[in-house]
Amino acid sequence: MLNEIEKQARAAVTEFLDRVTVKPGRILVIGCSSSEICGKRIGSGSSEETANAVFGAIYPVLKEKGIYLAAQCCEHLNRAIILEEAAAEQYFLPIVNAVPQPKAGGSFATAAYRAFEHPVAVESVQAHAGMDIGDTLIGMHLRPVAVPVRLSVKKIGEANLVCARTRPKYIGGERAHYDPEIG
Repeated sequence: MLNEIEKQARAAVTEFLDRVTVKPGRILVIGCSSSEICGKRIGSGSSEETANAVFGAIYPVLKEKGIYLAAQCCEHLNRAIILEEAAAEQYFLPIVNAVPQPKAGGSFATAAYRAFEHPVAVESVQAHAGMDIGDTLIGMHLRPVAVPVRLSVKKIGEANLVCARTRPKYIGGERAHYDPEIG
């Protein structure tokens, strides 16, 4: 089962990045319920093995492209974000003191914290794109205008998969002209 979950996660992130533009140095937020992947209710059956499989499939793809992964914690840490210290510095994000655990932060955030070179926690980000695995509600960590991105991969394990990119707000009304290169 873990091999299939890894394949689904890798396929999803690869297809997502093939369909949207996320430049190096940008942030992609991922909310991931290992419980939902395993067919249980969110927060009821955290699985470190499952989270490690998903993280291990996704993170190398993002790292190769120079994209920062922001791992959303569960509600026990107020959906704080785990990311590399360099990303927090680049985006002027105040660091908070929290270390996720499988049942207090979530298994995926724990996997990220353990794997990152210099992990830190921040209260929030405004990510450029996101993947929500298992209805974790990542919207609070996306930039204000989120656009759904439909993939051929609809689930990872038993968990629903919803992806989004963001774009700048269009302002100026009907006579305005917009630059297609930025959104």
